[in-house]
Amino acid sequence: MSAPLKPLPAWADVALIPLINVAAAFVISGLVVLAIGENPLEAVQILVTGAIGNLEGIGFTLYYATSFIFTGLAVAICFHAGLFNIGVEGQAYVAGLGAALAALYLGFLPGYSLVIVAILAGALFGAAFAAIPGYLQAKRDAHIVITTIMFNYVASALMGYLLVDVLRVPGQMNAETAGFSNYAIVPQFHALLKPLGIIWPDTPFNLSFLLALACAYGCWLLIWRTRLGYAIRAVGANPTAAIYGGISPARVTILTTLLSGALAGGMAANVILGEEHRLILEYTAGFGFVGIAVALMGRAHPVGIVLAAILFGMLYQGGAELAFDKPKISRDMIVVIQGLVVLFAGALEHVFRRPVATLLARRTTQPPI
Repeated sequence: MSAPLKPLPAWADVALIPLINVAAAFVISGLVVLAIGENPLEAVQILVTGAIGNLEGIGFTLYYATSFIFTGLAVAICFHAGLFNIGVEGQAYVAGLGAALAALYLGFLPGYSLVIVAILAGALFGAAFAAIPGYLQAKRDAHIVITTIMFNYVASALMGYLLVDVLRVPGQMNAETAGFSNYAIVPQFHALLKPLGIIWPDTPFNLSFLLALACAYGCWLLIWRTRLGYAIRAVGANPTAAIYGGISPARVTILTTLLSGALAGGMAANVILGEEHRLILEYTAGFGFVGIAVALMGRAHPVGIVLAAILFGMLYQGGAELAFDKPKISRDMIVVIQGLVVLFAGALEHVFRRPVATLLARRTTQPPI
């Protein structure tokens, strides 16, 4: 029987293993691209160039990454409490309703205080919608995976009804609200930099990116530097032991789901207030589910989540350029690549863990010459 290996260093667990998983996913994806008659190296070049090869591509990449940071953090904070929140998609969708209602009906607020209130309203609506499955898990023992899945459908049905029958502008065919005022809009970087003489291409990249980074830092402080964060990690590690330590798992569950829903609401600030400037049907576009992959790949650590979000942003932006330049490689192929990343980062994450641990152990125990 082989001796147990030492645990991986933190840097290897957070950075090296995910990097190897991504590389493996891209190798398999390259074989798929080769099988359909395309050059995988050329495909990678187009993907990378389209994502970060110019300022326009970088703008779109970071715009997508902003939403993924919010949704990844929302999933990750529940991971630390031992919860699997699959309802981030629905929570972000309802958060868009809160942001839109504030932007449309609180126009009497002075100046840009309106956009701040709209962002807070989005976070509040997202937290409120997440609190329901959180309460059912904590008080009624209804499993959060089941309830959050079902609440995605509830959110979709609710928003469809509101946008078609209640909030839609009379006489308009599109299922969307009226446009917001200029004071309810999150400024985009190209508009902010233009007066400074800096020319940035016209992209939806906006100040929500800075808010997302601030939330990532706030989550790090919460989880590893506060009593509540300790309680969250204790419940996630062992709920029974947490009870003996005077921690209430029910309270932690409700608080964690509230925070998760509020973080999901950040996507409303990025898309609804930062790009669309109105509430549209299905604006979340599946980004809430991508947040699960981002959280897995980032090891539920804010730094890892930011890096994973940028990677998925590159896949979205670079994938669009790739599908345009290479018609054989459709958007479905990009979904396959994303699926492979999820597969290696999630289900197969331990495939490379033991070889890497063995290699690192040999390097650290090798006697000096």
